[in-house]
Order: sequence, then structure tokens, then C-alpha cells
Amino acid sequence: MTEHKRTLYLDVCCLNRLFDEQTQGRVCLEADAVMFILQKVEDREWQLLNSDAIEAEVRKATDPSRREGVQDILALAVASVSVESDVTARASVLITCGFTNFDALHIACAEAGHAEVFLTTDDRLLKRAHRLASELRVRVENPVLWYTETIVND
Repeated sequence: MTEHKRTLYLDVCCLNRLFDEQTQGRVCLEADAVMFILQKVEDREWQLLNSDAIEAEVRKATDPSRREGVQDILALAVASVSVESDVTARASVLITCGFTNFDALHIACAEAGHAEVFLTTDDRLLKRAHRLASELRVRVENPVLWYTETIVND
């Protein structure tokens, strides 16, 4: 019997957290949580999902070293979700709920990839996702809160 591995979708702001200036306490905590999460991915205990939406957003990054750093992280992904008609249809529904285009697309990709959790450091997105949790097919959480809860409950 194969063991179930947690499948995670980290949005671009979450992936970029490791490259942000670490002068604020919150940024340091989130960067540490992302680092711990990625260590579990590197150790093959958990699985990372990539997507066409992440790739498109990363390509838009103006800082080449940040872009390359995020691309290195994405090389750990076990699968990538293509943005096809079912994903865009779901994203359209999420847009009508008030999510931005990119946020809706990321959530739709996480859902299509059967992610256990969609991690983000975007407070606006978190607030909207928590308010509309019953409408979503994936849990949306901050990496610090999710990682802490997961470690305590494992």
C-alpha cells in the first residue's frame, strides 16, 4: 500500500517569500515556514504542484535572480496543471465570487490538481477565500498557520 503524500500548491507570492527582505517578523516567519515546507517536498514526504498560471506569473517577474530562484523551486514539482477549458471555466466562476483573475486561476489550478491546500501570503486573498471556503474545493491558508497546524496534528 502506498502512503498518501500531501499535495501542495504554493502561489507566487508564497514562492517569492524566500527572496523577500527579511526585516519584518512576519516575513521571516513566513519564509521559515515556506522553507520547512519545501524541505518536506525535497525529502519527498510532500508533493508540490506547478501550473501554467504559476509559470506565466513567474515569467513576468522583472528581477532575474528572483525569477530563477522561483524556477529552481518549481523544479521540485511532481506535476503541473495545464490551464484548459475546465480550469478557465472554474476560474470564471471564482471571478464572479470576487477573486482577481490570477487568484481565481491559481485556485482553479489547485483544485484541478487535487491539492490538499493552496498556500499564500496574500492577506486579501486569504480573507476572501476564508469567507468563501464553502464555495472552494481546496483549502486556502497562510503557510505559517498551515505548517504549524500540520506539524502539531501529524
